[in-house]
Amino acid sequence: MERRTGLVTFSALVLVATSVSVLQAQKTAETATTTEAVLKAPEVGEKLFPDKVFFRGQVTTVQARNSCGVRYTDEFLVLAALVDSSGYASGLKEKYQGYLLTEVPIAIGGKTLKPGAYGFGFLEGNIFMVMDLGAHDVLEASSTKDTEITRPVPLQVRGEQETGHYRLYKGREYVEFQRLPSSPG
Repeated sequence: MERRTGLVTFSALVLVATSVSVLQAQKTAETATTTEAVLKAPEVGEKLFPDKVFFRGQVTTVQARNSCGVRYTDEFLVLAALVDSSGYASGLKEKYQGYLLTEVPIAIGGKTLKPGAYGFGFLEGNIFMVMDLGAHDVLEASSTKDTEITRPVPLQVRGEQETGHYRLYKGREYVEFQRLPSSPG
C-alpha cells in the first residue's frame, strides 16, 4: 500500500507540474506579442528575402544590403529590396529597380496593392511604379523628394508604428504606405 500511495503522490505531482508548465507557456505566449517594427537590411536581406527573384521571364539577384521592411504585430510582413536589373531591356530596366513582397493589402498613394510579389521603381517626374511579375503596370503613385533627410541610403523604410504610416525611400525619393484591413474570407 505504501508503494501505491507513493506512486499516486508522484503521479499527482507530475500532473500538477505539467499543468503549471502548460499554463506558464500559455501565459508567456499571450504576453510575448510581436511589436510592430521597421526592419533593416540585416533582418531582411540575410534572413527573410530570397537571394534571387523571378520577374518578367528572368531570375535576378537581390541586393541583400539594400533591403528593408515592416513587421506587423501579427507577424505579417511588407518587404522590399533593390535588384540587379542589368539583364533586362533598357525600357524595363528603368522601371524595374526593386522587388516588393507584401503579405497584407497596403495602400500606396491612396491606391490599394493586394498581397503578392511585385517589381517597382522610382521614375523621373516623381512617379512610383509597381508592376506585377509579368511587368504589367498595376499601380502608379506620386513620389516625394525629402530634402531634409540627412543621410540618404539606397533603400530604407522609415515611419512610426503608432500611426501605421511608413515611407519607402530610394535615396531621397519616397512613397508613403500603410496597411489596409484584410478582406474576410
